[in-house]
Parts: sequence; structure tokens; C-alpha cells
Amino acid sequence: MVRLMRRAGITSDTMYIAGVASILASFASWAMSLKAEEHAGLDRADRWGIFIGEWAPTFFALGVALRMEEEYGEEEPHEGAERMKRRAREAMPVS
Repeated sequence: MVRLMRRAGITSDTMYIAGVASILASFASWAMSLKAEEHAGLDRADRWGIFIGEWAPTFFALGVALRMEEEYGEEEPHEGAERMKRRAREAMPVS
């Protein structure tokens, strides 16, 4: 699925933006529900906010998966692991 998303042109940055937008939309829907449906009370506003807020972790997880696909997607699995080991050795040299 992640590979298909990448081929469709969806990037990890798009998913991160969607996650942040979901958090903002969660707050906005909570505030609008609180004002528009005063008779329904705080409980309904909370439910709307939580419902939309639950989308954010999904978007962030897809962003991480797409980031990994962007960096290591075209390689064989062992090539990606070897490159990660090289990067780690360069970042933290052991004497």
C-alpha cells in the first residue's frame, strides 16, 4: 500500500501535513460543535474532536512509512540495512 501511495505521488511530507491538519481540524470541530450545538452539550463536542483527532496518528504513521519507502524503497532489503549500518558507524565512530 505504501509503495502504491508513493507511486501516486503522495510524499511523507504530505502525510505529516495531514497529521497536523487533523489536529487543527479536531480543535476546530470541537469549538464549532460547542457553539453550533449548544443544546447537545460538551459531550458531543468532545466526541467530534476526539473522532477527528484520532486520524492524526494514522497520518503520522503513514508519513514514517513513506519516509522509509523514499529512502530505502528501491533497494534490496539487505542493501538498505548495510547503508544504515554505514551511516551509524560514520555518525558514532568507535575507537
